[in-house]
Amino acid sequence: MAYSKLGRPSNQRKALMRDLITDLIINEQIETTLPKAKALQQLADKMVTLGKQGDLAARRRAAEMIRFERVIEVAEDGTQTKGEYAIQKLFGTIAPKYADRKGGYTQVLKTGPRRGDAAPMAIIKFVE
Repeated sequence: MAYSKLGRPSNQRKALMRDLITDLIINEQIETTLPKAKALQQLADKMVTLGKQGDLAARRRAAEMIRFERVIEVAEDGTQTKGEYAIQKLFGTIAPKYADRKGGYTQVLKTGPRRGDAAPMAIIKFVE
């Protein structure tokens, strides 16, 4: 499988992808550069596929890539409460939405260039 190196050594690239996939699961939509979004799209689709399998082995494989972070929920009055973990959200909320879908769980939408260095930007989100 060919993938983009993103101008980083392998350990930094893996850490970057772990952060991005965790943020995508927690927020369900993030804005990043276009090459990062395209690399993240492959990984996110694999994580949803693991979530659809739902067994212990799939949870362990997903937990190798997803950071151990809680979803912070903000109430209408502004108070913050800690909700479920990102891995729980993947297996309990996100994956069941795509039970009858064969693939293509994320989409990348191009936006304008970033101000400052004119890097091509994109929004990656889960499809409805």
